Amino acid sequence: MSEADDLDLRELDDDELVKQMQDDLYDGLREEVMEGVNILLERGWEPYRVLTEALVEGMRIVGVDFRDGILFVPEVLMSANSMKGGMHILRPLLAATNAPKMGKMVIGTVKGDIHDIGKNLVSMMMEGAGFEVVDIGINIPVEKYLEALEEHKPDILGMSALLTTTMPYMKVVIDTLIEKGLRDDYIVLVGGAPLNEQFADAIGADAYCRDAAVAVETGKKFMHQRHNRLAAAGS
Repeated sequence: MSEADDLDLRELDDDELVKQMQDDLYDGLREEVMEGVNILLERGWEPYRVLTEALVEGMRIVGVDFRDGILFVPEVLMSANSMKGGMHILRPLLAATNAPKMGKMVIGTVKGDIHDIGKNLVSMMMEGAGFEVVDIGINIPVEKYLEALEEHKPDILGMSALLTTTMPYMKVVIDTLIEKGLRDDYIVLVGGAPLNEQFADAIGADAYCRDAAVAVETGKKFMHQRHNRLAAAGS
């Protein structure tokens, strides 16, 4: 570790610093990531550029290695915690500059289920990919989902379940959206260990996400499709 301790981030040029920040993010070094963010801002970088080139790209690499089995949940949680440190500095600056967002997501674990590690991981990884994420917690009844959708008006609704006994509640939420004529307003992504694509299809979700890295890829894909549709409709 002595070599890393001796490294002065301020002595690195911009390209070297961004690469080092991505390495620090990968290694879960929160304070170093936050220091890197502050240095780039001092050098005149726009907050959105710091987010996309240093943090989002760093988390993309983490996501790929998580998907490929090189990294595991504890390491990804450390990386995500480092990302949150950087976001703590950038979030108010991004809000002030109306920086573009990839999209907005409301996510929660369904009623009867109190598991949240997977959901938290998805929240952090989605935020790391440039999404605005509203995490409404665990044991969420359909009424709470509806309230959150009304209040936050997201593009994506994410639901998580880790128990076979709580999986069917996802259908309750989707059926309620259909009854109220709201289903087409949202991209519905579902995930959790006992789920699979067949289940997601059967309950009427848009997609099943095997893990947090897949959730990010899937969310981006659907948002690109939505943007393209809107652009085509407007032309």
